[in-house]
Amino acid sequence: MRLTSFWSKPACLRNDGRVGTLKTIGRSILEKQTRSAAGRVRGLSSHACQDEGKFRLEEAAGAGKRYLLALDQGTTSSRAVLFDLEGNIVGLAQKDFSQHFPQPGWVEHDPFEIWGTQSGVALEVLEKTGVSPSEIAALGITNQRETTLVWDRETGKPVYPAIVWQCRRTAALCETLKQEGHEAYIRKTTGLVVDAYFSATKIQWILNTVPGARERADRGELCFGTVDAWLIFNLTRGKVHATDVSNASRTMLFNLDTLDWDEGLLEIFGIPRSMLPEIKPSAGVFGWTDPAIFGGVRLPISGVAGDQQAALFGQRCFEPGEVKNTYGTGCFILMNTGHKRVTSESGLLTTVAWSLGEAQVSYALEGSIFIGGAAVQWLRDELQLIRTARESEEIAERISDTGGVYVVPAFTGLGAPYWDMYARGAIVGLTRGSGRDQIVRATLEAIAYQTRDVVEAMSGDSAVALSALKADGGATENEFLMQFQADLLGVSLDRPVVMESTALGAALLAGLGVGIYPSLAALKALGSSVKRFEPRMEEERRSALYAGWKKAVDRVRHNNC
Repeated sequence: MRLTSFWSKPACLRNDGRVGTLKTIGRSILEKQTRSAAGRVRGLSSHACQDEGKFRLEEAAGAGKRYLLALDQGTTSSRAVLFDLEGNIVGLAQKDFSQHFPQPGWVEHDPFEIWGTQSGVALEVLEKTGVSPSEIAALGITNQRETTLVWDRETGKPVYPAIVWQCRRTAALCETLKQEGHEAYIRKTTGLVVDAYFSATKIQWILNTVPGARERADRGELCFGTVDAWLIFNLTRGKVHATDVSNASRTMLFNLDTLDWDEGLLEIFGIPRSMLPEIKPSAGVFGWTDPAIFGGVRLPISGVAGDQQAALFGQRCFEPGEVKNTYGTGCFILMNTGHKRVTSESGLLTTVAWSLGEAQVSYALEGSIFIGGAAVQWLRDELQLIRTARESEEIAERISDTGGVYVVPAFTGLGAPYWDMYARGAIVGLTRGSGRDQIVRATLEAIAYQTRDVVEAMSGDSAVALSALKADGGATENEFLMQFQADLLGVSLDRPVVMESTALGAALLAGLGVGIYPSLAALKALGSSVKRFEPRMEEERRSALYAGWKKAVDRVRHNNC
């Protein structure tokens, strides 16, 4: 396998799919890297490992190893967060990257920009804190899920830009799958609904659209991966092509019972198994970083989870029935259902939360909301009603209600529990007295209403009533939103003082993977400070507001248009 030319002369994909020059923070890193010895690094279990691996694991957890490094690759930025072994943040670096919208409803990222920004911030946080790579015990990865990359196994060159989870280009393929009668099998096998959100139809689209891609895939020349697999491939210099169970469970190709790729699904989608990464537990050594990246030091990559599962883990929602909501670009509500796979009858997803070993799989119910914090960006960038996201809180607080105005932000359809890919956004209830303040407040309230939609479905499926909600993500800084959410749900809402729950989850998994933490109980003992929001709204008003929301949603549903 020859990687020299790829690593020494990086390129990036333009919007038209052609290759151009790479101009990102990671270019110098890529250019300095040279091909290391051939061979494939197999993931090592912390319970049963090869002699060399065992020695390295003991070294990683030994004296002088004081930090955990989390790579948090999100939808709009790459972040690196350095934690001490008590779970405290030591340093953070972040770099935004470009969003590409080549057609309405299409969303793409440049794979090299993902890698360049992520590797760049990893080095930046070490430089800012003065921490040496030799002091890092382990590296964890968490990532935007479902986003699909396909690249050449030999050169590492992507065949097409990354198709982002938000992208709706494969909606027609999903309709065809339903018409062909595959919906029930997919739902039963994967726990997911047939939707363009997931990876399988994105892979299918690339193979059907990019000239020569299907033939190359059939010859075993191409690799598929979600973002975690792409980062692992790059961090190990192409030695490891692997993903974890939580990310695999979001592809629509993963069998929740066998915990492996499903041959029936591969046949339905026409995807050769040779493209797919090896599936590993979320905690355990996937491989080792190439020494050229961190100044000659090889770090164990020992914790990997999709961003929402990592946030659930970082919030220490280890017990069945515990629920968290991550308020980010979208909103993602997960309930830990323990070792029991709960099948939703209410439009929720059944997914793998994490695996801590071959027989230690935890499941979750998930409700995915497509537009959360992105609605505030819409207020700022498209409508230009606010200058900053923080201003939305100030505006919402200065009026007592919206005057009956509801904003339904179905810009890319509605996610759980509706799964209506053809619904479109609307502002409902406008009167002559409606203005900027009402629209801004209604947009924030919409995030809370969508969360209640999911929580009600979750309680019905699990037969467990919500007793409290743990919240994290950037939008939780908006205190109006947090209070309104507690009011609308009628339960307390806990927001951690340290809101990097996603990165913390990856770091804690990495620590488990190299044996720094002996158990989940040890992680619970680390503790965390929270700010609690208690409900203040009377039930009568809560019910009336929510009833108005349900009517507004009915107005935008595809079948009602």
